[in-house]
Amino acid sequence: MRHLAVFAVLPCSVLLFIALAPVASADETTPPTTTTAPPTTTTPPPTRTTPLPIGAKLIQPGVTIGGLLVGGLTGGEARRIVERRFGKAVTIVAPNRTLRVVPRDLGATAFVGKAVKSAVGVRSAAFAVPLRVDISKGRLARFLAEVGRVTDREAVEAELRLRNFEPVARKSAPGRRLMQTVALQKLTLALRKHERAYTLPYQVLEPAVTEDDLGEVIVIKRDSRTLLYFKGLRLKRTFRIATGQASYPTPIGEYEIINMQRYPTWYPPEGSDWAKDAVPIPPGPGNPLGTRWMGISAPYVGIHGTPDAASIGYSASHGCIRMLIPQVEWLFEQVDVGTPVFIVRA
Repeated sequence: MRHLAVFAVLPCSVLLFIALAPVASADETTPPTTTTAPPTTTTPPPTRTTPLPIGAKLIQPGVTIGGLLVGGLTGGEARRIVERRFGKAVTIVAPNRTLRVVPRDLGATAFVGKAVKSAVGVRSAAFAVPLRVDISKGRLARFLAEVGRVTDREAVEAELRLRNFEPVARKSAPGRRLMQTVALQKLTLALRKHERAYTLPYQVLEPAVTEDDLGEVIVIKRDSRTLLYFKGLRLKRTFRIATGQASYPTPIGEYEIINMQRYPTWYPPEGSDWAKDAVPIPPGPGNPLGTRWMGISAPYVGIHGTPDAASIGYSASHGCIRMLIPQVEWLFEQVDVGTPVFIVRA
């Protein structure tokens, strides 16, 4: 009864405090209050500009999709920024031009929806979700073929031309060809790694003939019956010659030596009225070709010696170019098959 009397005299406010206070058993303790800091990321999450939709689920902090940070965003927000990033144009560098092409025109398709779904379902922070990219190799190959059609260039070979009856050289230049198989493989990899700049690989095509390959040149001035021999585009010697008669003129044009013979046999040209009853003449003093023959790419026409020294300086042959025997023997040693021969009116 003594305890009941004490209880009765306590104020009402104290009674209320006692009734609401938790009651602990002899073996229970009150746990200490602790605060767990959220994981930090090196890149802050995107700043939200719109209110969070009711019931929306946020992606865990630090989560990335294809290397792009999407932590703290809703699935819809993440999808929009991933699609925007993937849709950025790819800068493709080719010779003398830079192309900017969106990935879909390169045959690239990203599975954004699947990646976002995976990101939303992630339960741990700072998780890297891959972004799968498929490439239509046929479409990418067609794109590269079109680029190659525009940018490929054949090598330019050095070429001899006449200017004021003297040979000059057109300069050579290397060509290029797009390495389409290599480009297809490496550009596919770049797109899957979400790179947005790529330099196309080209093979250098060296010219088969350069200025250093241009050696001897023969220029024949038909009307003045003169042969000029050039070496390295420099005039070395000039010779008096005989050319074709008015009825059998030496042809005008650009030719080359195609046949060289020492002590040749003369054969009657086929279809020639003036030689229809003639027979071959073996090498010797009476051979009309002398001791050397340099046939050019004009049919039945060549540069040769002659036993008739008195014909030099006149239009006396049936189209060929006659030279004195010692001079033609010297010239024979300077030239080769392929040596250019220019015959001009001068």
